[in-house]
Amino acid sequence: VQLQASGGGLVQPGGSLRLSCAASGFNLDNYVIVWFRQAPGKERTGVSCLSTTDFNTYYGDSVKGRFTISRDNAKNTVNLQMNRLKTEDTAVYSCAVGSRCAIQHGAARLYEADHWGQGTLVTVSS
Repeated sequence: VQLQASGGGLVQPGGSLRLSCAASGFNLDNYVIVWFRQAPGKERTGVSCLSTTDFNTYYGDSVKGRFTISRDNAKNTVNLQMNRLKTEDTAVYSCAVGSRCAIQHGAARLYEADHWGQGTLVTVSS
């Protein structure tokens, strides 16, 4: 059972990146998936959530309108398309699955987390 995040890298401000969270050993059906990020010296925060039961999507205040979360059923993955990146988006991004999610205080929160994946580094710099 594994979650693997990939797609990070170095990008200039205003650029785009697409992250993927691939699940192996289990199916993403009936889970919610949350993308988190942790910047140097800061706490981990949830940026986006996708419910694979009702397909609702949720975004934290800091990424709303710039990031899009989506699912690729054929590949059993969840993607995070990040556009108009800012230097403050620099962080290690990781994914996790659980039973439900909600937006609280402007960030995504995951409840009853089951599996966590290792992160991928996103650096936004000129």
